[in-house]
Amino acid sequence: MQGRDIGQVTALTIRTAAGSLNADRARLIDGAGIDGDVHADPLSPRQLLLASAQAYDQFSLPPHALRENLLVDFDTSTLVSGAVLRIGGEVRLRLMFQCEACGQLDIQQSGLSRKLGTRRGMLARVLAGGLVQRGDRVQDLGVLEAPWPEDWRRRIAQVLDAVPPGAVIEYKQLARLAGVQPSYCRAFPRLIDSLGERYAAKAIAARSASMRHRWNGEGLFER
Repeated sequence: MQGRDIGQVTALTIRTAAGSLNADRARLIDGAGIDGDVHADPLSPRQLLLASAQAYDQFSLPPHALRENLLVDFDTSTLVSGAVLRIGGEVRLRLMFQCEACGQLDIQQSGLSRKLGTRRGMLARVLAGGLVQRGDRVQDLGVLEAPWPEDWRRRIAQVLDAVPPGAVIEYKQLARLAGVQPSYCRAFPRLIDSLGERYAAKAIAARSASMRHRWNGEGLFER
């Protein structure tokens, strides 16, 4: 499939338990993420983050401030959920949603999270793995996958819609699948109550005595 050339990879970073590792190349694993990266997770929509070098230039940020894996030379805020990017000759990424500019970024620069808005970067899953190298060209193949909502509340509802009949999902797993921090679990009971009766009792706390099958999200990202 012929895609539209939109730029190139200018830097690569592997996030390990010990810190950030600059790399000239990285191996991406089908359906999992970057080999050796702490965010590699087959059940997460946040397997890797693409950020724009333009954001670094515009806000005079120090290296790795946005905690990206792939630094690119185009504006990631123009990317849309459901689009597929081809990097180099073999790697394909499914774009999930824009990464929320959280308050932790304000440590780098006062008010940075507010200023960044949607320019923190784009989160993605690995559709087809392979080797990515600095300088690889990036092509946009168009919207080929189902889009995911930017609003985390809508993502919660989307995951709950996928829970199989008769099953439940634990709050922590719900957060993992929807791509939100575990701290959001405190808000889940009220949010789920606001979604309506058909969502009631679909999600439970880990300590719940419910005997219903606990769904881990298998197959969610293949829908």
